[in-house]
Amino acid sequence: MLAAPRTRIIDTHIHLYDPTRPQGVPWPPRSDPLLYKPVLPAAFSDLVRPMGVTGTVVVEASAWLEDNQWILDLAKDNPIIVGLVGHLEPGKEDFRVHLARFVRNPLFRGIRLNGAAIIAGIARPAFIQDLQRLADAGLMIDAIGNAGMILSLLRLTAKIPKLQIAIDHMPAEPPGWPEQRALLRELASNPRVYSKVSGVVGHRELLDEVWTMFGPDRVMYGSNWPVSDRLAPYSEVLKVMKDYLAGKDAATSEKYFWRNSQACYKWTDRV
Repeated sequence: MLAAPRTRIIDTHIHLYDPTRPQGVPWPPRSDPLLYKPVLPAAFSDLVRPMGVTGTVVVEASAWLEDNQWILDLAKDNPIIVGLVGHLEPGKEDFRVHLARFVRNPLFRGIRLNGAAIIAGIARPAFIQDLQRLADAGLMIDAIGNAGMILSLLRLTAKIPKLQIAIDHMPAEPPGWPEQRALLRELASNPRVYSKVSGVVGHRELLDEVWTMFGPDRVMYGSNWPVSDRLAPYSEVLKVMKDYLAGKDAATSEKYFWRNSQACYKWTDRV
């Protein structure tokens, strides 16, 4: 096998969807003219490959079960997709069946949970049991929500020590986390908890703090495309982080742009 290129970039957070499908989409709403349009792998690949982005992890924003399969089917012909963070609901009676179905595909790397689900689920044995099944399968969770979920994530790591977690959209989110620095610092000390850095445009002053909390081995690049277009073009979103990494050594840059995401998501090359 050839050695991995040092210049690769893996974008760990994009969304794909197509409002022109017969069933439509649950998100984004028709009232959002910026986002309500087909967003498909070819458009992403054409946009980012000239910038050195070689792969992506898709995060499923739709709660429709079959939209997990829709992304996996797209990935068959689009090797730029190295993983999917799907959407399943732990604690529901059919979770085990759905997990067994999707885990057969090695591109299925985990599930996305919002803060409300984490806070509500932490006291429910069925929720914990299902996340234990997820961890036993070598899968992880993406956590997105307000700062109230930080304490629940701490409790979750105590209940399921081997569960890997990525906190989405730092330092812009979760909203309110600067007021909970002590809790976040405690959570960030766990070697299985990662920070996905996106939305940095306008929040550069908090980036140093996030970097210090999580360390160079557990921060990852994620654009949040196409939602990131609300802030700036993709080239600018990427440039902010390239400029930030320019002051660090090459090994640190490699970790941030792809090695750390491989450790978190356990994705494999498809090209």
